[in-house]
Amino acid sequence: MASAHISDQENPSESESDVSDESESDGHSDIEADCQVHGGEPCKYYNSRGCRDGERCPYLHVCKYALKGNCRHGSSCKLRHPRGGRASSGASNRALDRSTSSDPKLTDGRCYQWQLNDGNDWMDVDNDHIIEAQYSLPHTKSIKIYNTPYGAVSIDFNKMRVYGKSLRVRRLDDGNTVWIWYCTLGRKWIKYGDKDSKGNPSPVKCSDIEEKFKSNPTSSFTFNIGADTFEIRFRDMRQVGKKRNRKVTRRPLYRQQQAGARVSQAASTLQSLSLGTKPQWQFEGDSGAWHEFKHRSGTSTECSVTSEDIERKYQQNPQQSMIFKVKGHSYQLDFGAMIQTNLKTKHSRNIRRVLV
Repeated sequence: MASAHISDQENPSESESDVSDESESDGHSDIEADCQVHGGEPCKYYNSRGCRDGERCPYLHVCKYALKGNCRHGSSCKLRHPRGGRASSGASNRALDRSTSSDPKLTDGRCYQWQLNDGNDWMDVDNDHIIEAQYSLPHTKSIKIYNTPYGAVSIDFNKMRVYGKSLRVRRLDDGNTVWIWYCTLGRKWIKYGDKDSKGNPSPVKCSDIEEKFKSNPTSSFTFNIGADTFEIRFRDMRQVGKKRNRKVTRRPLYRQQQAGARVSQAASTLQSLSLGTKPQWQFEGDSGAWHEFKHRSGTSTECSVTSEDIERKYQQNPQQSMIFKVKGHSYQLDFGAMIQTNLKTKHSRNIRRVLV
């Protein structure tokens, strides 16, 4: 059995970010069929100022440079690509790609199912609750899986693609996932619907945003706070206001898989892949080095919790927080923001969860 471990990736390298999006798109097969029917000739109006004929146009509504294999925009191209990139015909965009409304649904008793495709077939990833737990955290941009049959595999959660590999990734869903919407406030991701620092209730709920998103992933959601109007633009995943814009993300509420759920018979050898051995919690020191949470009796950093204590609390709910003490001073570990905060001085440090 192959072994592997994972780590959170906050800032993927530029070389990884330039890789074309190879996530599954329902439009790919349609585009390829059109290429055969129309002989691969792209519409010049679609590639310039827009075609008024829409679906009635006899020519291909695809990026003419992508057909030649030399589109410099890659996955950020606003036009439709035959393979990879952002498959967008007019209204389609990466927000639509992230929507699960058209994804295949699970029918074998599991809540969710993460799979990779190397060009032959979709393969289950064993222990995918580890991936799901990280995906449920709004601050986690990506995850890296080590020691797979394909080497190290980095999955971009925002674009649902694999960096630098001829692999595709997808998350199947049983249709019962509760989706949580967040926006940035300072260094933290704040859940829509939560009360603010003054205890005032939020004017909008996650369920309201989700309902609008599912009805049209290319539209927007508008709400008011007092006299100010705000717009959540699904296309850009941004909250736009008069004075400031904020990043927005959509993540699932974490659910434990049901015991005894049937394993897909379509799974191949990747299903035996073990994603990690022992989780370890660490905090970032002043020098930038990472240190494990553990009891250090008789030292200036004596801690009331160990890495194992934190992991048990995290497994109960990856979205919550916990209080611990170091030399009598109280600190809060915020799993959602991945920071620890001195409750007296308000000084914060980064924390992380790695598998070793």
